[in-house]
Amino acid sequence: MIAYLSWHRAAPGVEPAAYEPAVERLHRSLANRPPSGFRGSATFRAAELPWLSSAENPPPADGLPSAEGPPSAVGMSYEDWYVVDDWAAIGVLEEAAVSRGHLTAHEAVAALAGPATGAVYRLLEGNVRLEQARVAVWVARPRGHGHGSVAALLGDGMDPACGGLWRRCLGFGPAPEFCVLASEPPTGVAAGRLPPGWTARSFAREPLQP
Repeated sequence: MIAYLSWHRAAPGVEPAAYEPAVERLHRSLANRPPSGFRGSATFRAAELPWLSSAENPPPADGLPSAEGPPSAVGMSYEDWYVVDDWAAIGVLEEAAVSRGHLTAHEAVAALAGPATGAVYRLLEGNVRLEQARVAVWVARPRGHGHGSVAALLGDGMDPACGGLWRRCLGFGPAPEFCVLASEPPTGVAAGRLPPGWTARSFAREPLQP
C-alpha cells in the first residue's frame, strides 16, 4: 500500500471559505467515482507545515525545522492523502484526476491553489485508518545515517488496528522520511528512544469532511 501526499496552500488572496469547498469537492468526486486501485483519500488543515516554506526561507535538508526556530509556513496549509494499491495505481489516479468525471473538480482546485509540494510514502506497518489517525508524527534522520533497525522500532507502542508507520520512497521536494499516524504518539517515536540527531515532531492537524 502506498500513498501520494500533497501539501498545499491557497493562492494569495484566496480565502479558506472558497478554497476548502473546492478541495472537498475533488475528494468527493474521487470517492464517488474511484479510479482502479484507489483506496481512499482525506485532507487535513495544518497550520504548521515547514516543508511548505517559501523559497526565501527554505527548510533544512531533512524537511523539519530546528526546535529553536519559528515555524516557516505562512497561513493555513493543507495535507492531502491519496491511498492506492501500488505504483501502477498512482499512474491511474494521475490520469483519472484530469479526465472525465473529475476534471471540473480538479481544475477548480488548481485555479485557486498556491504553493505545493508532495511525496510518495509506503506503508511499512499497521493499517490505513486516515479518519482515525488524529496525530501525525514526522521523523527525520541525520544525513548519512542508515535507518535499518531504528526504522523498524518507530512503530513500537502503536495500535496497528488504527495506526500506521509510513516511509518516504519518493519526494518532489523537502519532506520528512517517516510518518507515524496514530491516535496518540507511540513510544517508538519518544525522544528518549531516538538515536542522536534523529528528530520527531508532531504538528496539529484537523480533518476536513469530504
